[in-house]
Amino acid sequence: MNKNIKLAVAGAVLALTASAANAGIVIPAGDWTLDVSGNVNAYDIYSKSKGTATVAGGLAGNGSATRDVTTSGIQNGLLPNFLSIGAKTRQNDLDVEFVISLQPGTGATNSLAQVGSAGNAGLNNRQSYLTFGDKSWGSVKLGKDLGVFASDAILNDMTLLGVGGTLGNSTSAGNTTLGRIGTGFIYAEWKPQITYTTPNMSGFQATVGISQAMNAGSLANRAAAAATVAGDTNAAVDAVVARNLSKTGAAQSNPAYEGKASYSFSANDVTGKVWVSGLAQKSGISGANDEQMVYVGDIGANVNVAGFGLTGYYYSGQGIGTTGQMLDGYSAFNGNARDSDGGYVQATYVLPTKTKVGVSWGISNLDLASGETTAKTTVAGTAAGAGLLVKENEMWTVGVYHPLTKHLNLVDE
Repeated sequence: MNKNIKLAVAGAVLALTASAANAGIVIPAGDWTLDVSGNVNAYDIYSKSKGTATVAGGLAGNGSATRDVTTSGIQNGLLPNFLSIGAKTRQNDLDVEFVISLQPGTGATNSLAQVGSAGNAGLNNRQSYLTFGDKSWGSVKLGKDLGVFASDAILNDMTLLGVGGTLGNSTSAGNTTLGRIGTGFIYAEWKPQITYTTPNMSGFQATVGISQAMNAGSLANRAAAAATVAGDTNAAVDAVVARNLSKTGAAQSNPAYEGKASYSFSANDVTGKVWVSGLAQKSGISGANDEQMVYVGDIGANVNVAGFGLTGYYYSGQGIGTTGQMLDGYSAFNGNARDSDGGYVQATYVLPTKTKVGVSWGISNLDLASGETTAKTTVAGTAAGAGLLVKENEMWTVGVYHPLTKHLNLVDE
């Protein structure tokens, strides 16, 4: 059993905006109103890993046969740094708005970080979209933004302004950490999309639309050699599932269909929200199974009263995989879909000093596909299975989030 203990010490977050819905620096510009917002954060992350087995799809890092492995690094948390520029106007009875944002990473990956881009942990472009509509009938969004399914799961995660988990022993590479992605919910992804959102009807609101479908992928390249193994009759499936990471792919013959409905309420000192969301798409795996449907749904709720906050969330699906959409959702040996489910619970309390303390637990489960075993394919082709495929990724998190100013927070997890 692999296990990670991670500490995010002396983390600092400077944000011009507390959330995407709040304004940052507002500048009138003729018929338009510009809005500049952003976030800068850095954490010193310490990780100690136990266990020696390499598990496909496992998020915990590995030790060695003789000792535990410890690593330390300074990087972003679940949120990258970002600079967002938006503008909105009212013309011909329509509210028109656009947003473009860039996300540079903090972590350096090599000693050339000072003189080249190779060590600058990458630059993301997560948002570039426009919306138009009216409060009487709703709004339409076109472009790239956070996906619809599971978006409320990540936005209610207390580690959104913290660190949460990391992938393996990595504490200094890449653009962000994982938060609770893969240990309680599946990543909503940043997707090209066309969506419609209803007006707010006494707290009820719904969003439906299409997005660019994800291609199948794997957190571990475990199937890379399977296509050459004697007796393997599904080489086309192996080649697709062997990709390291899933991504939106133009090769998909159909879009993904996503939807969400939510109800927000407020009564005296009690506020909260209940939501459900879902996604369906074709698998896109080459061969006989490319028409197979992937589907997943979730339900969640958040309640806040007198400084206390409680969040509960659950999801279940087939073929959707774990951690990221379409990651490890299919067997590389017979092309059959794997079932997955999971969820998290979280409790927070805001002290009189405005310091928020919280504790959360979550788990993501992945089942073997029909006809799949834990035995690896042999050279003679006498057995077929996933080998050491992850069964569950589980994480406890305790965090303290203290505001030094309105826009500057210290974080310890």
